[in-house]
Amino acid sequence: MDFIVYVLILLITGVFVGFLSGLLGVGGGFVMGPVQFWLLLFLGFEPNMAIRIAFGTSLAVIIPTALSGSAGHYIKGAVEIKPAMIIGLSSIITAYIGGVITANTPAYVLSTLFGIVIIFLAVWMLSSQYPHFSGQIKGNTFILIVLGLVTGLLSGILGIGGGTILIPFLIILIGCSVHKAIGTASVVVIFTAMGGVISYIINGINVAGLPTFSIGYINLINLIILACATVPLAQIGVKISHTLPAEKLKYIYSILIIYIGLRMIGVFSWLHLPI
Repeated sequence: MDFIVYVLILLITGVFVGFLSGLLGVGGGFVMGPVQFWLLLFLGFEPNMAIRIAFGTSLAVIIPTALSGSAGHYIKGAVEIKPAMIIGLSSIITAYIGGVITANTPAYVLSTLFGIVIIFLAVWMLSSQYPHFSGQIKGNTFILIVLGLVTGLLSGILGIGGGTILIPFLIILIGCSVHKAIGTASVVVIFTAMGGVISYIINGINVAGLPTFSIGYINLINLIILACATVPLAQIGVKISHTLPAEKLKYIYSILIIYIGLRMIGVFSWLHLPI
C-alpha cells in the first residue's frame, strides 16, 4: 500500500471519528480500532500484533479528541462534573488491567468480543425507552464507582474510550438525558483512555516486530495523523449534537456501532459481502 493512500485512509477515519466524538460523546475507538487493524493486516503484521497496536493507538488518539469534545459540551452545560469524575477516576485502574488482558489474548477472541459487546449495547439502546430527565443523577456513589470499574475494564480490553459502553448505562440506569449522557461520557473517556494507554505502553515495551516509531503498542505515526483530524472535527460534532433531537442521536449511534460490530465479528466475510 502506498504511504499516501495509508495517510489518506487514516485522515478520513480521523475526520469521521472526530465528528462522531463530538456528536455522540464517544472516543471513536470502535471505528479507529478496526480501521487500523485492517490496515496493519494489509501491511503484513500478524493479527495479534496488529490488534494490540490498533487498540493501543486508538486509546492514545482518544485523549486529545475527548479533551476537545468535552470542553465543547462543558461550555454548553451538558456535563455532570461530579459523576464524570467518580466514574472516570474509578475506571483508570481497570482500564490498565484491561490492557494487560489484551496483551495476552489472541486477536480473534478480542475482535469477536469487541463486536458482541457493542452490538449488545446498540440493541439495548434501540429497545429501551428514554426516561424523563429530572435534572438529577439517580445513581449513588457506589453505583457510579461500579459503573466506572466496568467501563474501564471493557475500555482497556477493547481499545475504546468507554463512551460506547457508558452512554447506554447513563441513560437507562442512571437517568441522564441523552445530551447530558453524551457530555458526561466525553469527560469519562479521557480517564479511561489514560489508564489503557499506560498499560499498552508498558506491556508493549521491548516487544519484537513493532512498527517504526512505536512506544510499546502505541504507534506515533498513526497517532499524529489521526489526532490532526479528530481534534478539530470534535468541535463541529459538538455543535451539531446540540441541535439534533435525542431520538435521532440514538438511531445514528446504534446503527453505526451495529455495523462495526458485525464487521469485527466477521459476519460480512462469512456472507461474502464486500462491505
